Amino acid sequence: MIIAHVLTSLHIGGGERVTLELASAQVLLGHRVLAVSLGSGSDDPLADAFRARNVDVHRLAKTTRGLDPTLILRLAALFWRNRVGVAHLHNRLPLIYGVPAARLTGALAIHTRHGPRPAGPRQEWLVRMAAKGLHAYVAVSEDVRGRALTQEGISPDRVSVIDNGIDVERYRRNDEARAAIRAELGIPPKAWVVGAVGRFAPEKDFPLLVRAAAPLLGPDSRLLLVGDGDEMPAVRAEVERQAAGPFVVLPGSRNDVPECLAAMDAFVLSSRMEGMPISVLEAMASGLPLVASKVGALPGLIADGVNGLLFPIGDEKALRAHLQSLRAAPDRAQRIANLGRELVRAKHSREAMARRYLDLYARRGARA
Repeated sequence: MIIAHVLTSLHIGGGERVTLELASAQVLLGHRVLAVSLGSGSDDPLADAFRARNVDVHRLAKTTRGLDPTLILRLAALFWRNRVGVAHLHNRLPLIYGVPAARLTGALAIHTRHGPRPAGPRQEWLVRMAAKGLHAYVAVSEDVRGRALTQEGISPDRVSVIDNGIDVERYRRNDEARAAIRAELGIPPKAWVVGAVGRFAPEKDFPLLVRAAAPLLGPDSRLLLVGDGDEMPAVRAEVERQAAGPFVVLPGSRNDVPECLAAMDAFVLSSRMEGMPISVLEAMASGLPLVASKVGALPGLIADGVNGLLFPIGDEKALRAHLQSLRAAPDRAQRIANLGRELVRAKHSREAMARRYLDLYARRGARA
């Protein structure tokens, strides 16, 4: 089977990293896979990662700020030349342009919505129109499925929920990496480190995490925030307001997420909006106790107090109390971490995710 994954860009984000794992697993299962970026810039940080996993990478940029009808024709030409059987469209922009291109070439049009991020009325109308031509719509959580039904008018018989998956073998305790990353970033070897990984975007609410963690930081503790984005100035400003600068580490975007996770002792997701965040799965697979907001799929994934700790969205005091409890009771923190890792290994491997998608393609009539 020849599968083309079409993405808005190949920048480092949760949806893009899920797609990388899915494409990698599909290659290992014997399929030819393409990654198509609609990004206009030349800097696609994940492009080399796709190529390293034997995925062909293509860029077809929009040429206008508004609608670009030529993009439909250029996508269709790419699908036709490569005899694409499945056009797998990730999030809104690929959906809008990819559905007509797939229909022109006879490819199956599959869409995955990776999160509940809102759009303007014009884009929502375009999404609703394009979605009418889909063969299947995939949501990464029940919450996202509900939004597809109510906001995008998708017929229930065309919506499936497929959980995100990761390469669990890449994420494990690694004492050598822990020591190396801490030395590189100036973190004391025995410090207690709470961390997070993600895009610095408003919905991630990293300033909340800074405020919650700041009173707990000091010579023997650190906050490690891995990532970059438009909200970096706001995060830096919050660090300054909390007078926490010496104890907050901001290394920017990194390609060694497993090693960065190994340097942490607890992981926090402070988001106000999510679908099924891949960063949570990676942290749990790494054996880190998780503290997360009650957002997206997480209340269904996490048994509060058993394999993770949940707090109400935006609740700074509850987040701080959870962090204090983990630090004060390392044996409890380890039990939570162990159960979280077992859950991810059992239900959220990339192989399981890939087989569920391949089964969906087959049910919808994908050509070999």
